[in-house]
Amino acid sequence: MTEWYYVDIRHERQGPVSPEALTGLYRSGALTSASLAWREGMNQWTPLGELAVELGIADTRPVPASPAPAAQEPEPQPAPVERPLTGRAVFTASEPSYARHAPAHASQSDAVAAAAAATRAVAAGESPEAAASPYAAPRADMGRVTYSPPVADGHVVYAGFWKRVAASFIDAFAIGIPVGIVATIIAGLLGLGSSFADGFSGAAGAFNVGETAISYVLSAMAYGWFHSAAGLMATPGKLAIGIKVVRADGDRISFLRGFARYWATILSAVILGIGFLMAAFTSRKQALHDLVCDTLVVDKWAFTSQPGRQREELGPVALAVLIIGGLLIAGAVILMLVAFAALFSMSR
Repeated sequence: MTEWYYVDIRHERQGPVSPEALTGLYRSGALTSASLAWREGMNQWTPLGELAVELGIADTRPVPASPAPAAQEPEPQPAPVERPLTGRAVFTASEPSYARHAPAHASQSDAVAAAAAATRAVAAGESPEAAASPYAAPRADMGRVTYSPPVADGHVVYAGFWKRVAASFIDAFAIGIPVGIVATIIAGLLGLGSSFADGFSGAAGAFNVGETAISYVLSAMAYGWFHSAAGLMATPGKLAIGIKVVRADGDRISFLRGFARYWATILSAVILGIGFLMAAFTSRKQALHDLVCDTLVVDKWAFTSQPGRQREELGPVALAVLIIGGLLIAGAVILMLVAFAALFSMSR
């Protein structure tokens, strides 16, 4: 849905609002055809009168007839002033003033808010005049990531077992491969050897304990950072699926809790994966490591001011990842069966 911004009668920028809300403000008289509006894709602010066709706000409001002015006696016109002929033009009009005057109804709180906005603009490297202009197009703040406190009211959609599986497939590539490369480099620099190099050299026991330990620690740090980062609260896989990790009350988890949660997932795996399967049967779809660390995996719009944007279904991304992952696993199983059959036939 298109989101609109507009300038109200106090020359302050408002929005975003829906097209229906903007039309309602116009028909109620809060906005006029001269009021400026803007949406994404427009080059500049435009009067509502020029957007009548797009918004469907053809001005059909009755215009009250102005009363006929009372008959007044004509005022005497002042006598023209004789000016000397000096051979050059004489300008008598005063230079217009461009100073902005604060409206009479402006309160002290408005002045404080304006001063705070100017301070933030200076800190961001832009002039206060540019920040205070109501005609400036909205800009996304790419330099800071803000975190909004959780909203407890509203329905919560918990991430089920298959959404978690799809996110794990993505994280295996998005986090597992970079962590494996970095762990190999660190292990080589520390003189712990490299299972990658040993495997190519044909050395027995290519499994490297030191490299594996470094890989686990780096993975725990990566998962802890992604799950605790403001604005993310999810690994790349969870971001793609549209889910996040929060505390039981919807608040953001700390880095240490995210770090410990990764090690708790190992506990869920060593008991034959039963800890992961618990997410399909518990009331709030918590796996064993969620119960241990007091966390929830929920839809990305849960515990926000827009809970209606949550979705129960898997979604196209999760469905595509599950299909591709299932085909890869099925192909690997078939290759293993063919290899075992070949070895069995050779041994006979």
